Amino acid sequence: MTDGYVDFVRRFHIKTGIDLSLYKEAQMKRRLTTLRNKRGFAEFGDYFEALITNPHLLEELKERVTINVSEFYRNKARFEVLENKILPVLLGQKQRLNIWSAACSTGEEPYTIAMILRSYLQPGQFKIIATDLDTASLKKAEKGFYPKQQLKEVSKTARNQYFEEETDGYKVVDEIKRSITFKQHNLLSEPYPEGFDLIVCRNVLIYFTEEAKHEIYMKFHGALNKEGFLFVGSSEQIFSPDRFGFALFDSFFYQKR
Repeated sequence: MTDGYVDFVRRFHIKTGIDLSLYKEAQMKRRLTTLRNKRGFAEFGDYFEALITNPHLLEELKERVTINVSEFYRNKARFEVLENKILPVLLGQKQRLNIWSAACSTGEEPYTIAMILRSYLQPGQFKIIATDLDTASLKKAEKGFYPKQQLKEVSKTARNQYFEEETDGYKVVDEIKRSITFKQHNLLSEPYPEGFDLIVCRNVLIYFTEEAKHEIYMKFHGALNKEGFLFVGSSEQIFSPDRFGFALFDSFFYQKR
């Protein structure tokens, strides 16, 4: 006797367009079982029927299947590599940069990138597209407000220059916000935008199956300009990057060949 998980995944895909079968099953099933039990349902079938009639339950589940853990300068040493090794290469080729922050969660990553770029470029010289599956996360990102603990890796100089202090946190200044466009996007099912010099996709690929990751790498390759860079998370080393048309440039940075 099955617990109905496979059928739940099929029906959820039809309902939302989100294909949970492309995520690692053990991790996703554990996450959803915990939420299902918390809401008082013993079977996935009963849980799905409730989702159909209760939009709050559905939105809660959609938030749960996305990974919303972020902070400014997460794994700061990697951003130092971006600034000191990757940007000089890109700026040696062109004066305007087009960047995609994929699976951007609540926006700390694209704002971090924008702050780094602002030290070298004028506002009109770079554009960042930031996408995520979760609309609730994107709304938080667009507001650009963060509690103090999210800024623990931001220097005092950058904090004073790029944030406005409020009673219970900090808000990103409008100049930085204007450089970023937030959009909903499903990495697993929707067409990819193109023409990027840098794509940043960190700490989400580890949740996908190997087949899904391989397809994403190929799509990222197609979305990059010639000699553009892909920046992945510290647990997402790409083995044999040449299979996907990349060459290792530095740890977790891959250049399109």
